Amino acid sequence: MNLYRKMGNGKGFGLALYKRWITGLQSRSLHALVICEPSHSSKEFNLSQASRSAITAARHIVKTDSVSILTFNAQEISSFKGIPIKDKTYGNLSNLFIASNPLLENYEAERLTSVCLGLHNKHKFTHIISAASTFGKNLLPRVAACLDTCQVSDIVKVISSSSFVRPIYAGNALATLEAVNPDALQVITVRATSFEPAESSEQVQSIDDLIKTEAVEKVEQVELDVSLLEETAKMSCVEGIERAESGRPDLGSAKVVVSGGRGLKNKENFDQIIVPLADKLNAAVGATRAAVDSGYCANDMQVGQTGKVVAPQLYIGVGLSGAIQHLSGMKDSKVIVAINKDPEAPIFQVADYGLAADLFEAVPELTSKLP
Repeated sequence: MNLYRKMGNGKGFGLALYKRWITGLQSRSLHALVICEPSHSSKEFNLSQASRSAITAARHIVKTDSVSILTFNAQEISSFKGIPIKDKTYGNLSNLFIASNPLLENYEAERLTSVCLGLHNKHKFTHIISAASTFGKNLLPRVAACLDTCQVSDIVKVISSSSFVRPIYAGNALATLEAVNPDALQVITVRATSFEPAESSEQVQSIDDLIKTEAVEKVEQVELDVSLLEETAKMSCVEGIERAESGRPDLGSAKVVVSGGRGLKNKENFDQIIVPLADKLNAAVGATRAAVDSGYCANDMQVGQTGKVVAPQLYIGVGLSGAIQHLSGMKDSKVIVAINKDPEAPIFQVADYGLAADLFEAVPELTSKLP
C-alpha cells in the first residue's frame, strides 16, 4: 500500500531524501490515466470542463510523459467534442480509451471500477486521476482500495509526481503531502477550480478526424470482461434516472453564480427572488446546505464542503450567513457580493461588496434595474 505523509520544513534529512526521490523519478517513465466524467448523451463524447481541468493537472504531474483519458459510453460514439488540443509544452494525449457496453449505461461505480482495474492491469499506469466531483468521489476510492493504495483527494497544486497540496480544515489550511513510496501507483482527485481547463478542439465526427487534429495519438476500444460486468451488475440496480433540463450554465463552470440561503425562508421565496436574478445575469443557481436540506432547491445546487466547489467571476450570496462549510466551496470566487440584513454575518468578512439590507426588498429592486 502506498502511504502519504505531511512534509516538514524541508531541512536536513527530509530535504536530502526529497531530492533523492526527485532525482530517481526523473528516469522513470510516467503514464497518467484521467478518468473522464460521462456525458449525458450516450453517443456524443463531450468532455466536461472539470475533466479538462483534471487533464491539466495530469500534465503538470507527468510533464512531457504520457497522459491518456478513459470515457464510458453505452453505445458507439458518433462525435467527439472538447478533446484537448496538442499542447506546445506537453504535447498531445497518448490514448483515448473508450469503454462501450449497455451494462455501463447508468455509470454505476461498481461496474466502472472493474473496467478501470482491467485497463490498469494491461497498461500499468503510474497515476490514475479524476476530477473531485460526485462522479470522481464515488469511483476513485473504490479503484484505490482494489489496487491497495491510498488516495490523495482534492489536490489544488502539484509539486512533483509524488507530492501534492490539498486543503484541510474546511479550506482554512493547506497540507503538502508526499508519497512514502514515490514509485507506487498514485490515485488522485483534482479540485477542478484550481487548474485551468485544457484548451479543447472543435467537434469532430470520426476517430480519423480526431487523430488528424493531433489531439490524440491513438483511440482504443477497451476490451471488457462481460461476465465480470454481469457479476458486478448484481451489486446495484438503478430503477430510473430523472434529469432536469435547464438552459442555465453548469454550476461547476459558470462565470456567474447566484446562491440563496436559509434567510429566504421557503421554496417559494427562493424561486421568486433567486431565480429571476439569475435569469437576468445568465447565472447558475446555487444554495447553502441549510437551503437544500429545507427543500428550497435540488441537492445538485449545493455549494460548499459537502457540495460543489465553485470559483466564478462573480458570486452573489443572498440570505446566507457564511458558515465555514459554505465558504470552503466558494471563497476562491473572483468577486463576492453578499446581501444579508445582519451586518455581523461572517459572509461580509470575505465579500468584496456587501449590502446589509432586507433581501426581500433589495434583491427585487436590483433585479428590476438590470437590463
